[in-house]
Amino acid sequence: MADPSLRADCARCAALCCVAFAFDKSDLFAADKAAAEPCRHLTPCGRCAIHRSRAERGYGGCVGYDCQGAGQWVTQVLFAGRSWRDDAALLEPMTVAFITAQRAHAALQLLETARRLPLSKAERRRLAALDAALRAARSSPGQIAALIREARVLLRGLRRHVPAPADGTG
Repeated sequence: MADPSLRADCARCAALCCVAFAFDKSDLFAADKAAAEPCRHLTPCGRCAIHRSRAERGYGGCVGYDCQGAGQWVTQVLFAGRSWRDDAALLEPMTVAFITAQRAHAALQLLETARRLPLSKAERRRLAALDAALRAARSSPGQIAALIREARVLLRGLRRHVPAPADGTG
């Protein structure tokens, strides 16, 4: 069963993905944008003015992005519903927290996927311990980096549980 906390809920976020990341003009983004700078298409109420036509307007990178629930976790849990839009002093700490939480949520998503494998009890315990540690540390960049390294080691060790592709390319 999919963990609902790892699904993006833009209505409960403060448009953090539209602010936190930098991007360069490319096939995925029609214009340059600096990190911690609101996108030019972000409206004062925190919505995307071109949401329905993002791909056609050159913002395909936005279409394919999923924060995996990090945005609403930062906004609703870590900042208790407060937003950089209401208090400009929150822009930098929310941006830093979002980037950190997004890394943690991506790792949590991988661990959730790994739970579907036929794991041993020891592997399941290690996976559960890593999951709990990532959830507890998701606002600490240093801890997250160490836990992600640990998760990578665990996940590499689980490769033997993944069936080879049917076409023999694996």
